[in-house]
Amino acid sequence: MIQFVGAGSGAEDLITVRGARLLAEADVIIYAGSLVNPKLLEYKKESCEVYNSAHMTLEEVFAVMQKAHGEGKLVVRLHTGDPCLYGAIQEQMDLLNAQNIPYDVVPGVSSFCGAAAALKAEYTLPEVSQTVIITRMAGRTPVPQREEIASLAAHGATMVIFLSTGLLDGLTARLLEGGYRPETPAAIVYKATWPEQKVVLGTVGTLAELARENGISKTALIIVGEVLNRAGERSKLYDPAFTHEFREAVQ
Repeated sequence: MIQFVGAGSGAEDLITVRGARLLAEADVIIYAGSLVNPKLLEYKKESCEVYNSAHMTLEEVFAVMQKAHGEGKLVVRLHTGDPCLYGAIQEQMDLLNAQNIPYDVVPGVSSFCGAAAALKAEYTLPEVSQTVIITRMAGRTPVPQREEIASLAAHGATMVIFLSTGLLDGLTARLLEGGYRPETPAAIVYKATWPEQKVVLGTVGTLAELARENGISKTALIIVGEVLNRAGERSKLYDPAFTHEFREAVQ
């Protein structure tokens, strides 16, 4: 069995209970060494084989999986955050499917959740934004034209932008073209939940300058939206005048 495991957003104790158990049981661990906290490897047993996929191709990763599966070993493929976001797991699953090798996926705490925790922010405030757009700037990996930043920015929703810290001048221009105002609240969260976490608050218009001032060029998320003002309408869920399935309104 191959287990794709989300390592969480950074802090080693934010991995799920299931993920930690599988790391302890694994005979082989292939981890994304450029992004995953190496302290997570402390969960492993002494006999476990460890491979750092930062130095490997897809074919090399698959060869390790295939060999270990043939030997009846448990393989953990440890990905940063949650594997479903920018995890490049589909291409691995396609190869496993082609060889009828069984696998499962264990979710993890994504860095966009870790960033919200670092900001002490709620991404979905009533009457402010009820939508979170998770996206990235086009770089060496293209983005479909229909998902271009300016088009998404036109919604005015909360945006969490991955893999774009080194492209902030261009990102700012696209956000402004899409309709955000220069004074729209924005934040840079560097290595959310890691010991070296850094939170920088500013506006869309100051993002690039703030990143330069703080020496941040990678491994950070950009959050944009009025939710960072932390002012919204009260939710209906706990409103005493609101009836729902579990509680009658107070008259």
